[in-house]
Amino acid sequence: MPDVVFSVDQSRSMRDQAVPGHNRWHPDIPPAVTVRPGQDIRVECREWTDGQILNNDSANDVRDVDLSHAHMLSGPIAVEGAEPGDLLVVDILDLGPVPQTQGPNCGEGWGYSGIFAKVNGGGFLTDYYPDAYKAIWDFRGQTCTSRHVPGVQYTGITHPGLFGTAPSADLLARWNARERALIATDPDRVPALALPPLPDNVLAGTATGDLLEAIGRDGARTVPARENGGNHDIKNLTRGSRVFYPVWVDGALLSGGDLHFSQGDGEINFCGAIEMGGFIDFHVDLIKGGMETYGVTTNPIFMPGRVEPRYSEFLTFIGVSVDHRDDTNAYLDATLAYRNACLNAIRYLEKWGYTGEQAYLILGTSPIEGRIGGVVDIPNACCSVFLPTEIFDEDIRPGGQGPQRRDRGQVCVTS
Repeated sequence: MPDVVFSVDQSRSMRDQAVPGHNRWHPDIPPAVTVRPGQDIRVECREWTDGQILNNDSANDVRDVDLSHAHMLSGPIAVEGAEPGDLLVVDILDLGPVPQTQGPNCGEGWGYSGIFAKVNGGGFLTDYYPDAYKAIWDFRGQTCTSRHVPGVQYTGITHPGLFGTAPSADLLARWNARERALIATDPDRVPALALPPLPDNVLAGTATGDLLEAIGRDGARTVPARENGGNHDIKNLTRGSRVFYPVWVDGALLSGGDLHFSQGDGEINFCGAIEMGGFIDFHVDLIKGGMETYGVTTNPIFMPGRVEPRYSEFLTFIGVSVDHRDDTNAYLDATLAYRNACLNAIRYLEKWGYTGEQAYLILGTSPIEGRIGGVVDIPNACCSVFLPTEIFDEDIRPGGQGPQRRDRGQVCVTS
């Protein structure tokens, strides 16, 4: 049994834990615990919004969520002997929702996915779905179903959305400078181009007083992935994976959370995975001087595990870099091409009675495969979405009598 080095009482806010976690990246957040290279450890995690999303049939909580609290991270975990320039080797041994528990807290037998309102971050298709929606998913072993998205059941690839090491003071300053420069190009954009440091609702572990104030003033928000790792949202970063994180500060200061029961490539809803609280087990080790030795100087690298659902039949939707709303061409824009592939999949599922919002959430939560077909054939990039047909309780492939439209209700909406 791994050593439990960070424990969470799921009925209490992260702020009220015996040792609180944190919600900003900063080199001076005090470590919660110190571990040894070669040690197996268990880290318990709170759901990323700190319990703001409830198991009910309303999306008001998604609409009104306060993202200044996010993400709630467990840690930092210092590793003895880790120095700047090393690589921190992290093996994911196991992870999942709260074990053997059914209850009111996210991860206790259930999770949720949501479409965020455009004014609160939006999602990949926010221009098409600008309002807030939500679906609750119930866990049964490795599979999940939803009362809000009937007719589908799938096996999840459980994974952490977010883990990383602490930035150095210099790296943090570079993040803040470049992201503020990006914001300055269109400061009034909705949703914003980036999220600058924000003192409101900052949590910095056991830091208080002037240190807490400094972390609130300069600490980086945890929404994007950066050089330290962070919010990768890579669905195949699951059990059996080995991650090599750059070390920027003494002790490495590993932190993370944002556990997911299932997710498709891209987590396109922004809150698109099936979010949960739970646990993750690690083995940690070091490669001294590994950043220079292996050229890992800007982002982590990882070796995926061999755990994934065994789906063998897919319906694949293709998109190219054309905005079909006004028939304008973009030059090799893979983001636009992937967006169109997703929209084509949604239009197809609508023929079977799914609402656009239900279909959007299926693409965010099911183990879809996103592929880049080509980014060299000017002017159109080509991307594709592989949708497993076996997750549906009926045959949705073209042919036969055509689409069988059914009333499938709707996901949670706002009042």
